Amino acid sequence: MKKLLFIFIAILSAHCSYGQDRPYTAIAFYNLENFFDTINNPNKLDDDFTPNGPYANSSAVFNKKVENLSTVIALLGMDKSSDGIAFLGCAEVENETVLKALVNSPKLRDRHYKFVIFDGPDERGINCGFIYNPKLFKVLEAKSLTVNLGIGERPTRDVLYVTGKLNGEIVHVFVNHWPSRSGGESASRPKRNLAAAVSKKVIDSLMKVDPMTKVVVMGDLNDDPTNESVAKILAAKGNVKDVKSGELFNPWVSFYKKGLGTMAYQDSWSLFDQVVISYGFVANAGSGARYKEAEVFNRNFMVEKDGQYKGYPKRSYTNSTWNDGYSDHFPAVVFLTK
Repeated sequence: MKKLLFIFIAILSAHCSYGQDRPYTAIAFYNLENFFDTINNPNKLDDDFTPNGPYANSSAVFNKKVENLSTVIALLGMDKSSDGIAFLGCAEVENETVLKALVNSPKLRDRHYKFVIFDGPDERGINCGFIYNPKLFKVLEAKSLTVNLGIGERPTRDVLYVTGKLNGEIVHVFVNHWPSRSGGESASRPKRNLAAAVSKKVIDSLMKVDPMTKVVVMGDLNDDPTNESVAKILAAKGNVKDVKSGELFNPWVSFYKKGLGTMAYQDSWSLFDQVVISYGFVANAGSGARYKEAEVFNRNFMVEKDGQYKGYPKRSYTNSTWNDGYSDHFPAVVFLTK
């Protein structure tokens, strides 16, 4: 009995030591679903989300939205990392005001998150944002990359490009929210291809210098992993063995082929929210952060229990009525290890 107990303790000690030697780092993307403040911006079409607008976005509603989002974000990555997320890309964020309220909320303030956001050209005033834990990630440079859709087209969201050090290692992060499928998937496809090409152009230039460069492309792509924008323009491959030097790996291909998704529409799941990583994270000869696994973060409390959208992500609004939910998207999480 003593011998078995000794063996158990030895195994437990080895397991704990392994966890300490190779800690997980979580990175994620989350569409925050119409995260507007209550103030009307005269230069943007945000009137719907003012107190007198159809969504009746009062201070009470806004504060509850902040509470609900912070509940989810506080849990992201915690299953495998005591620090939670190292960084989080997000979409449908109006401005600095809403991100400041979010990171200073009771459930997040002790993590001392910081953020990056630029005011882009989208007519509704929604942008991409980047929230990070300064304990794990240090921002070196940030810029907004314009997606030019051509003359006569409504402007779309800029790509948020952040360069920083993740646990001391330089990583390039592209946060995206590509054009919607309004008008149909086929008719709108060229717009998403153009949006994909913006990040890809910069990535190609980085890879020419060093094909082991660590790159993360994340966002609400409004396309699935097998669509042209992701599979051909980004050329992100779903099998690690097929990823060559300087290329991209998309862990969500296997999720999508199994029928898993991050959002639902007309009783069909889509996996629009993705975190794509570069060869440097999966190469056998690579050093530093390495890909471990991915997860669609879809806890039970985030799922609609009844009504028209039963089984869908529990959204903030049903039509224009406050639903006391979180988002109409589930977050996508990637875990890295050393």
